Amino acid sequence: MRYLITGGGTGGHIYPALAIADEIKSRDKNAKILYVGTKNSLEEELVAKAGYDFDTIRVKGMPRKINKESLMALKELLLGILDSKNIVKKFKPDIVIGTGGYVCGPVVYMAKKKGIPAIIHEQNAYPGITNKILSRYVDKVAATFEESRKYFKHPDKVFITGNPIRKEINEIDKNQAYAKLNIGTKSPFILSFGGSGGQRALNDAIFEFMKDISQKNKDIQLIHITGKRLYDEFINKVKENGIVLGNNIRIYPYFYQIPEALNIATLVITSAGAITLAEIAAVGVPSILIPKSYTAENHQEYNARVFENEGAAILVLEKDIKDDYLNSIIYNIVYNSNKLSQMKENSKKLGQKNVSEKIYELLIPLVNK
Repeated sequence: MRYLITGGGTGGHIYPALAIADEIKSRDKNAKILYVGTKNSLEEELVAKAGYDFDTIRVKGMPRKINKESLMALKELLLGILDSKNIVKKFKPDIVIGTGGYVCGPVVYMAKKKGIPAIIHEQNAYPGITNKILSRYVDKVAATFEESRKYFKHPDKVFITGNPIRKEINEIDKNQAYAKLNIGTKSPFILSFGGSGGQRALNDAIFEFMKDISQKNKDIQLIHITGKRLYDEFINKVKENGIVLGNNIRIYPYFYQIPEALNIATLVITSAGAITLAEIAAVGVPSILIPKSYTAENHQEYNARVFENEGAAILVLEKDIKDDYLNSIIYNIVYNSNKLSQMKENSKKLGQKNVSEKIYELLIPLVNK
């Protein structure tokens, strides 16, 4: 069977695509898998590391306002459709799978024009523009949240599967994780990060919290990930304010041990990206969610509200963060065992198991028609 997979721009689109590819590879030993993205992109880098064949199309995202960039984007879109036509003709896929981002638009659209079965996956509670358009043409939509169903023109095509995550999240030995990260088991451990690129508003809030725990509440353990682009700025601020970093406070620009940290965290403070939320729910950890206010269609706030409504998280908007606003919220969670226990249980309820398997099962009837 020949599978063409596409999706890109951010890790939120790419990692689910790779999880689906891995599932296909494990279930269909004769599978031929081609990933289509854009040149010199994050998906090209990650797909190469994953070991899958990769091909490119020319395409750019459409500006939200009509300007001179719109003509350039339109030209690239037309070229992308031509590139997609050539790739589909050459590869001859039995099915096409799109996971969002503007790159998958031309590919999935052209596949359907050629009569090839197609399915898309939507990670967010509020669907992206590309997936909302493509949902009109594809055979099935795999979605993460029930809340997203109402935004699609054909809700009967929507199947709630959850968001596929990396398998190692559920394979962590907690005792080994405590030892590996040098985290004590007797004191609260807080993990905070604003997605892979960092988040200035979250960094500012954590800075105020750090000032507090460096002077008082030294039993609290904190690992904070600033994001590479914001690391120097954050560290300089720490130095200028004379904050002494001890064993209980650690700051990193990037952190490769997120799976271990998530599994032993008392509380996670983060933005509300779809992949992060899926991983949080998979391990059942309480969270404070600070959705990025500048994401497309404000989708992170929609994601966060799902967790807030289920009692799994506290939602804090960026505009509400001032000075030490976050501190009391944190203390009210980590020093309240009943609240922690309830939030943990509610978080775990939102976790979806065997997501990649569910998506694979949606593919089979389409290719066996």
